[in-house]
Parts: sequence; C-alpha cells; structure tokens
Amino acid sequence: MWLLLTVTSLISALGTTHGFLGKVADSPEVNMNISQMISYWGYPSEEYDVVTEDGYILGIYRIPYGKKNSENRGQRPVAFLQHGFLASATNWIANLPNNSLAFILADAGFDVWLGNSRGNTWSRRNLYYSPNSVEFWAFSFDEMAKYDLPATIDFIVEKTGQEKLHYVGHSQGTTIGFIAFSTNPTLAKKVKTFYALAPVATVKYVTSPLKKLSYVPTSLLKLIFGEKLFMPHNFFDQLLATEICSREMVDRLCRNALFIFCGFDSKNFNTSRLDVYLSHNPAGTSVQDVLHWAQECRSGKFQAFDWGSPYQNMLHFNQSTPPYYNVTAMSVPIAVWNGGQDMLADPRDVANLLPKLSNLIYHKEILPYNHLDFIWAMNAPQEVYNEIVSLMVEDKN
Repeated sequence: MWLLLTVTSLISALGTTHGFLGKVADSPEVNMNISQMISYWGYPSEEYDVVTEDGYILGIYRIPYGKKNSENRGQRPVAFLQHGFLASATNWIANLPNNSLAFILADAGFDVWLGNSRGNTWSRRNLYYSPNSVEFWAFSFDEMAKYDLPATIDFIVEKTGQEKLHYVGHSQGTTIGFIAFSTNPTLAKKVKTFYALAPVATVKYVTSPLKKLSYVPTSLLKLIFGEKLFMPHNFFDQLLATEICSREMVDRLCRNALFIFCGFDSKNFNTSRLDVYLSHNPAGTSVQDVLHWAQECRSGKFQAFDWGSPYQNMLHFNQSTPPYYNVTAMSVPIAVWNGGQDMLADPRDVANLLPKLSNLIYHKEILPYNHLDFIWAMNAPQEVYNEIVSLMVEDKN
C-alpha cells in the first residue's frame, strides 16, 4: 500500500485530466462480483455459502458446465480451484475465457468449483463474530487448512454426488492442501489428484519484499497493521483500477504497485486486463496470516502458528511449541508446476519439497515464470493448463 500511495501522489502532481493521462479502459468486470464475471462470458454460474465448523461463512462458486458442451449436463468430474495469498476466486476467471483455467476446465467437460478462504472479499462473515472484532481475524492458513478446506470439499462432494474431486491450488492454496491432506486422512481420500501451482511449504529462500516483514518484531507489526484485516480490497484500490491505472501513461507504475510482492513478467502479461486484476486484488486476509508467514521466513520450517507463549500454544496444540507439518504423510497423487523466477515459491524451497512428496506423478519447472504467471500469464494454457486438463482427462474414471 505504501507504493500505491506513492502512485496516487504522483497522479495528483501530474494532474488527472482525461486528455493528459490517456484513454480510460473500461473492462466491464471491474465492477462485477464473481457470479456476474462468470455470466458475462456466457457461462452458467451458481453461488453457495459453506459454513465451517468454527462458524465462518465462505462464498464458493460453481461453473457446472461449459459453453462448448452445454448439451451434456449430466454428472461430470469435479475440479476444485483454490486461490493463493491475498487473493480470491476471481484469479481463475480474470483473463479471457481461452486464457482462464476455470473456463478452460468447464469447456473441457468438468464441473468447476471456485473456493474462497476466510477473510477475503467473498468470505467475510461468521456466525458468532463480527468482522469488526479482533476475534474474527484470529486465524492464519492453519485454520484455512483445518476448517475451510474440509468444509468446502465435503460440501462439493455432497452436492455433486461424487466421491472424489480434482484439487488445483495456487500459492497458499497449495499450502493449505499440503496441511489438510497430510493431517486429515479422511479428507485426503476425497481427492483424486492434487495439482500444485507455485507450491509453498517452507519459505526459507523467499526473496520477495515480504521477507522484510520477518525482520520486524511481532509487536511492531501489530502496531503498524493492527490485529484484524490486512490489505483489503477497498475504495482506494478500486479508484486505482478505474480512474488511475487504466490511463496509459501510468499503467507501468500501477503494475509495479500490484506486483511488487510477487514479481512481474513483462513479456507475458496482458496489460489490457490490468484494471480487472486491480479491481479485485488484493482481496484481503488476516494480519495473523501475515504474521504466520513472517514466522515461516524466520524459522525456515513448515509449522503451525506460534501463538506467542507456551501456555497459548498448549491451549491450541496440546504442546508448548507449534507442531511441524509432515508433508511426507500426504499420499494424495500430486503434480507440481513451479517457476524459475518465483520470489515466493523459490526454486530452492521447491527442490527441498519435491523429495518429500511420496506420490509425485509429474513435475515441471518453467524457468521464465514468476509467482503470478501461473494464474495470469498469456501462455499459461500452453505451459500449464493444457497439461492439467490432459492429466485430469486421463484420470476421469
């Protein structure tokens, strides 16, 4: 947000007249919700609320069939897509249909479901706590794995009548998959294959500016960011998308603002979709989630959130220190794609992860890719999505 403030100050200094800054892009999806974005491209859309065991209400979305096979509306194999850190289900539908994984899978004959983690724009409700309370935000990716993923997968399996589904995770979506499928054997049995894009377990070698947060004492981070919502999508971000970043002279500055934490692949980015990305991202998470990642950076280990004292840890884990997550305990078949230029899923961390995956069925490293190329790169269908479709088709039965 600091860089975004700098951008805004620069715009103020330059002036904001239409003629000076260039033509304003007006992608209709900028002001749409997820269902509207899906329907805009002519795909069927369904929306559901999933209630977790601890009372969070998650908005999840479904594309039951595609445009290319709409005549066959019987039971189809299920593909469940889970977004990453600070993101939402919009990540899978933000590009044109031929370049968005959700639409590609729907047209390939799959029943596509899009998840949203607690605390983001589309999952900010709870049966017991208000989003204005500190209690609402007392979660990290631990709870997403323990509560969100089981509740969502159980709902999808029951709704579709399928015994198993395909799971696609990006970034933190892979993190919660690693945790859930290695600690919850019953849940793991409901997953045919785990497709991991930019997988994140340990972040020992992360080079993102987020690493700098790990050097700041927890007490100071809480003083700076509070103890509730971190990086929400709000009016300021909407203003950037619709009134500032869509103007030709400053779109590069805005790209830098959006991608500063994750890197930017200038050769593989569709600049015409910038206003859509910015209008829906960041979608927000808890400050505690950020603190958890800072702990991971410091320790270099894959473990649960440290609540700050042996007493608090004992209350949560029945032990004085946070437990480590054992990825080797996960038996779900997994296919992995990672990027050679990824600042968050560093190739060295991925290299340490791969030998621990006991049922690795496929691995591909795409040397030019950074963290967000897996969801927004123009050549993602050729490099990643077509391979996912092929692997899923082989495993339909």
